[in-house]
Amino acid sequence: MAMIQPFKALRPQPQLAKQVASQPYDVLSSTEAKQVAAGNPASFLHVTKSEIDLPESVDIHDAAVYEQAKENITAFIKRDVLFRESKDCYYIYQLIMHGRAQTGLVCVSSVDDYENDIIKKHEFTRPEKELDRINHIKTSGAQTGNVFLAYRNNESLDTLIENWKKTKSAVYDFVADDEIQHTIWVVNDTSTIDNITAIFNNEIPCTYIADGHHRAASAAKVRAALGANATKNADYFLTTLFPSNQLYIMDYNRVVKDLNGLTNEAFIEAVSTKFDIEQLAKEPFSPSVLHEFGMYINGCWYQLTAKAGSFTEDPIGILDVTILQNNILDAILGISDPRTDVRVDFVGGIRGLQVLADRVDSGQFAAAFSLYAVTIDQLFSIADSGNVMPPKSTWFEPKLRDGLLTHLIYE
Repeated sequence: MAMIQPFKALRPQPQLAKQVASQPYDVLSSTEAKQVAAGNPASFLHVTKSEIDLPESVDIHDAAVYEQAKENITAFIKRDVLFRESKDCYYIYQLIMHGRAQTGLVCVSSVDDYENDIIKKHEFTRPEKELDRINHIKTSGAQTGNVFLAYRNNESLDTLIENWKKTKSAVYDFVADDEIQHTIWVVNDTSTIDNITAIFNNEIPCTYIADGHHRAASAAKVRAALGANATKNADYFLTTLFPSNQLYIMDYNRVVKDLNGLTNEAFIEAVSTKFDIEQLAKEPFSPSVLHEFGMYINGCWYQLTAKAGSFTEDPIGILDVTILQNNILDAILGISDPRTDVRVDFVGGIRGLQVLADRVDSGQFAAAFSLYAVTIDQLFSIADSGNVMPPKSTWFEPKLRDGLLTHLIYE
């Protein structure tokens, strides 16, 4: 069963919440982070992207960057921008995007659960990305990045959370610059805290990483690295758990830089061996069912439909990202490892489909592909089977903000 615990969050003073809250560290480049944080000394980007406070000549993985993060988080506490909760609490975090709400429980989850596969994974991690977060956590003493977990719905937990939202006042409630509303309630009643813990310990057999595989892996490796010096806090890592029926997975699309030496006509002919192809108007094509794809090439959109027998029916083989990878990217374009091949790039569905055509029309890319979004049931099925998805299979929106709730691993 899932082991979760309340924790003493490091969090902003209510009047500073909007200024502190920042986009996740891994969705902004250093240059973008510097621009976003300009003129805002309370931005949590000074912690999560602390290279913005150092000369540009300093490598983003230099030890000085992690020391700067530690210095900045200490300064935030001294300036009373951030304060530590006086008791262990749970937190309810609601996000509203385009009128659609989803509500999660912020807690700390067990590293043991991660290592024993009670927390299930669906992606491989990359050592260099893990190392960056390991160094950041060890040096700063803070888990700043939230791991986004999902669980199968539990009616008693849903009711408890909704009742708390209706009867208690939120400590933070603001609309960010991207028009997403962020609202947080503190659950500080001992009886309610115990009830939440018991529901997970007795009724929820496992949770699933939706977003944040590197952050979770890094937390486990930090505890291992600390060894005998590991604190009790290092046995847990910062997570927000969402019921599966509230999650929104967007499409994660692909653009490729060249056609592997083929002409447009020869490429389309090669694609036709595994897909039925229909040329469309100039409007971007958004697939509406599984095994349907959009393709943009040479100024035209095409609808592709995978032919029967062109894919397997196992949990991985049936995914559209797998079908595209096996039958086009690898078989025709020679892109065998999309994690490392620079000829392919990935575009989250939040960017829209027109950006795919724009990238091709710019001459930087030769073709683009739009995909039908992976479903949460597919994600659960793959994680339950012990398999992993191809890279860049899922794009979750909205994103949790960094800085609103931070877990400290050192007392």
